[in-house]
Amino acid sequence: MGEDMSRIGVSSKRVPDLMKALVYDTYGTPEVLRLEDVTVPTPKEHEVLIEVHATSINSWDWDLLLGQPFVTRIGAVRKPRYPILGADVAGTIVAVGGAAGQFQVGDRVFGDLSACNWGGFAEYVCASETALTPIPAGITYVQAAAIPQAAVLALQGLRNRGTLQQGQRILINGAGGGVGTFALQYAKLHGAEVTCVDYGEKLEMLQALGSDHVIDYRNEDYTAQGITYDVILDVIGNRKVTALKRALRSGGRYVMIGGPMGRIVLNLLWAPIVSKLENKKISVLVHRPNAEDQSEWIELVESGHVIPIIDQQYPLREAPQAFRDMGAGRVKGKTIIIMKE
Repeated sequence: MGEDMSRIGVSSKRVPDLMKALVYDTYGTPEVLRLEDVTVPTPKEHEVLIEVHATSINSWDWDLLLGQPFVTRIGAVRKPRYPILGADVAGTIVAVGGAAGQFQVGDRVFGDLSACNWGGFAEYVCASETALTPIPAGITYVQAAAIPQAAVLALQGLRNRGTLQQGQRILINGAGGGVGTFALQYAKLHGAEVTCVDYGEKLEMLQALGSDHVIDYRNEDYTAQGITYDVILDVIGNRKVTALKRALRSGGRYVMIGGPMGRIVLNLLWAPIVSKLENKKISVLVHRPNAEDQSEWIELVESGHVIPIIDQQYPLREAPQAFRDMGAGRVKGKTIIIMKE
């Protein structure tokens, strides 16, 4: 952890000098990931050191692993900027920086480290205090690790961009993953009528979660059914604006959370035209990690109003297989990586 420990509060449990971490130094498929012993980081003044118990994989991890779309390589064209991926973490604080005062050693916390240099696929990681939220006593590390990025994206997409209201007709495209399963539950809590688009066994899961209608995208095109929606929350981004606007009511909102970079650019170019001519708003959500939004979600989970949908749990040594499952689109809800077997 470094030599100058005089201003750092440290757990009574000895923090080792080395830790296991999933690292990569070249862009590529999950085969480029490898488990190595690396030095345990030392927290800066306003940081804490977390012993990670669980983390989860997001589509952003997948994009950074592949280095695609190319925008993910800005400032890191040849070599990944972050040698250790992983934004979502849940664990216990084992050391605090000299100026850190929000948390104490021993506190259970979770958060999104995508604004803190990533590093969650490791036994220990440093994080800014502002990125973290306390884990209530009744919530497991696995449950907490499923929340940060996916749930906050769902919340910001529906609440901030979709202006979610009771009675709205909402469609979620690509609803079977992490973002979609959180979005479905949040929309139903607020009295919306929800249609979910995905395929296969995911549709059964979505119906069990409360989806009013489901569409198998392999057999039906939701933009060509003559049904219009107040909000379309799009996790996949696989439709052109010319098709999307057919499925929006006047005054409706299309919120793009994920998808090909080319589609994102086209949507941004079309947005002002569609808004002016047809009174339909097209937007691309910019993710903003937010401890307050994480707090809202953890309260919903604690109260039983929301259930994090967890597909499989893998030990860190099997993380490459977890990435393969994500790349193949097989994951229902979230995939969790467990640090301690």
